[in-house]
Amino acid sequence: MMKRTNQLLLFVGLLAMQPIAQAGDLFAVQVERAETASHGTIEHAVILIDDGKIVMIGEDLAIAAGIPVIDKDPGWIATPALVNCYSRLGLSGRGPSGLNPQRKVSKELYTSAGHTALRDAGVGTLGLYPAGSGIPGQGLAIKTWGSGDARILKEDTYLKAMMRSDSNSKKTLSKGFEEADEYLEKEAKAREKWDKEREKLEKTAKDKDDKEKADEAKEELKKPYVPTVPNPAAEAFMGLRSGELSALVGISKASDYLHFLDALGEEEIPWALHVPITRESDLYHVKAAVGLTNKHLVMTPVLSLHPGTLRSRSMAAEFAAEGAKVTFVPRSDTTGAHESWMRDVGELVRVGLHRETALAALTLHGAQVLRVDDRVGSLEEGKDANILFFDGDPFAASTKLDAVLMEGAFVTGEVNR
Repeated sequence: MMKRTNQLLLFVGLLAMQPIAQAGDLFAVQVERAETASHGTIEHAVILIDDGKIVMIGEDLAIAAGIPVIDKDPGWIATPALVNCYSRLGLSGRGPSGLNPQRKVSKELYTSAGHTALRDAGVGTLGLYPAGSGIPGQGLAIKTWGSGDARILKEDTYLKAMMRSDSNSKKTLSKGFEEADEYLEKEAKAREKWDKEREKLEKTAKDKDDKEKADEAKEELKKPYVPTVPNPAAEAFMGLRSGELSALVGISKASDYLHFLDALGEEEIPWALHVPITRESDLYHVKAAVGLTNKHLVMTPVLSLHPGTLRSRSMAAEFAAEGAKVTFVPRSDTTGAHESWMRDVGELVRVGLHRETALAALTLHGAQVLRVDDRVGSLEEGKDANILFFDGDPFAASTKLDAVLMEGAFVTGEVNR
């Protein structure tokens, strides 16, 4: 449970004292329970919202007079809006094969077809990935509403890579790092040459017998070193090494993951795995593998079967128990799959997946994969007020989504304030 100090309550009071013109978007929602996805559950939660952001959230917060309050306690259960980090909805066309890390999904973003329906179903953030095989390019995070560039939350969210149990996949990944190494080697030689030329200029600048040459040398010495421009592949893979970019690696079976580790070698880069869970999935072979602890594992919320039996098993629960950050995406890229997404996850909750793990897998973890968790994915102070309000347990099949709030504005639900 989250308590708030008298200082915070004083802050609420100060906000209420501001002129109406400056606080027109300031209001509070009081709910029976808020499931934050990052800091557990808050009973009898009050969420203070201003200018599209969560200003404060806590249990039984006192709200100063004059601030509009939507009182839904008892009644509403609040959660963060959903985040799908792996989609092609609204995009079309096929992608290339081979090494193409320079391609940007943002160049494909011409339409918002289907996105508004996702917003109404509670999906606030969509991660779009580039089509193609090999390493087809870099992803994009968008809002499910708005138009033009205003929809974009973040470009270059991750570098998509497909890994299969073959030599071509390994060669494609290795080629990217080789491109980075070749650039760094050329850059080192260019810098060395520049340093030597600078030494000569410094000597010329001290020449008292030829003032004209000395002055020219002094002017040249004022010019900074300008690095050579890397090619797109080198730039992307240097971004991986620096941590400015992460990799989302698509695999289909356990052996693909082992090939990925082999191809990665001693390279230390941020990465996550994407694997569609099938009924015969063999991913359990690597669930305790070195390297998966605290790594995001992007998967569909379905049960698989133990080999040779009809006994079901939950890969999500098994990998979560091993310390992986399970991250859910819908069963397919259709609007219907997004609408049933939370109910599908609810089935896994009913067979043993911890509900807090399930909620984070629908929200916070996807935001982390997209590197937009500073704005969305959980109910925290300072984050966008993208909030879902349910009339009961969010994972129960009979529960109804009563209202959807996106950046402080109700987009669905009859709400008076």
